[in-house]
This record gives sequence, structure tokens and C-alpha cells, in this order.
Amino acid sequence: MTSTFKAEEKLILALDHMNESEVILLLDKLPNLVWVKVGLELFTLLGPEIVFKLKKLGKKVFLDLKFHDIPNTMARACYQAASIGADLITIHSCAGKKALKECKKSSIQGAIDVGLSPPGLLAVTVLTSWEEQEFIDDLDINQSINKRSLLLSDLAFQAGISGCICSPIEAQKLRKFFPEPFLIITPGIRSEGVNRNDQARVMTPLEALKAGSSKLVIGREISLAKDPSKAFKRICEQISY
Repeated sequence: MTSTFKAEEKLILALDHMNESEVILLLDKLPNLVWVKVGLELFTLLGPEIVFKLKKLGKKVFLDLKFHDIPNTMARACYQAASIGADLITIHSCAGKKALKECKKSSIQGAIDVGLSPPGLLAVTVLTSWEEQEFIDDLDINQSINKRSLLLSDLAFQAGISGCICSPIEAQKLRKFFPEPFLIITPGIRSEGVNRNDQARVMTPLEALKAGSSKLVIGREISLAKDPSKAFKRICEQISY
């Protein structure tokens, strides 16, 4: 089967466990990398300035701060995230439909006010670190992760949100209900034989794309590799089906 997409567009590199100089050094080794993820750790360390620098390097920025608060606070945070140039922004779907709608409206305005294109918003469903029984017991939720993910994705869909975040395990079911262009972004990606670390619900890159994932979030398998460029190329080859 001939690939109908550019593999590089499907990968989002998580810039975790690094300082600014380490980030720049890593990106110098990955000239074909399109997307990067700035999470809580890096953003707390370096603030909005890291987003500005990544944009100057020509990267698309997935700002993964998982906003979850009252609707007004979430909306104002999305306004600011859009105004600094984030291309994708994460918010928690369990904040509710009202919050999701206000976040979308504010993110559009935040981008317009600085002359940028509006970002996509992604609603977080169930974090990939959760295991089924632990999820049910700890949160006292008498509902499977699959059902909860479907409910929270539907909230996002009804609110006009660009897509959702879920594990690749849920992607196949969700894609049946939410066709493209609704985005399904999946962390929990591990090539065969790679340590799962803190992820519980995982798939290989190719499995995840075939299950319906739009883009794959991958971190340590590339960033901690002896040869990041080789690791990136290997994964691109794996998904070029």
C-alpha cells in the first residue's frame, strides 16, 4: 500500500526532561521534525518564551497544559495560549460543554488579536497512565475507560472542539463515531520492545495510525536515543505504509 501522507506530519515530539539548551541541541539533529509538544514541565521551567523560540525555529507547537478550571479561567488561559502562537492546545473535556465552548471562542479571539491563525483545541479524555481497575476504584466511577472516553469525546464534538486526546486503545472505537476532520491525538506510543515507562495503555506507531489516530505523541524513544535522528527516521519508516 502506498502512503498518502508525509510521515513527519504524523509525529509530535514531546520535549520532556530537558532544559532550553538541550531542546535546541535536540532539534538541531531533527531538521525534518514538524511538530513539538511543550508540556507542563518545560512550560513551567521556561514559560511562553519557549513557544516563541520554537516558532522561530519553524516548528508547530502542541501546547499540552491540559487546562481544567472554571469556564472563565480556562477561556482566558486559552486566549493567552493562542496569542503566543500555540497551534494546538489541550483542555480537559470533563470541565463540561460550557467551558469547552468558551475556550474555543476565546482561543479564536486570542489568535485574531495578534494576527495569527486560530489554534486547534484538543479535549483530554482519560489519561494514558490509567489502568482499567485503578481508574474505576480510585475515582469510584462505575464505567469503563472506553465508555468514559466516548462520553468525553462526544462532549468535545458537540462543543465544536477540533479533536480529543486519548490512548490508542480507544482510538479505533472513537473514530467510528467521530470521523475526520475530528482529530484523535494519541500519546501512549511505543515501538515493539520499548519500555512503557509510565504509560499503561499503549500501541506501536503503525497500530495506532491504523486504529484511527491522527497524530502520535512520542517522547523518550526519540529524545533519549543515542541517535535521535536515526530513531526519528526509523519511526517514520514504520508508519509509511
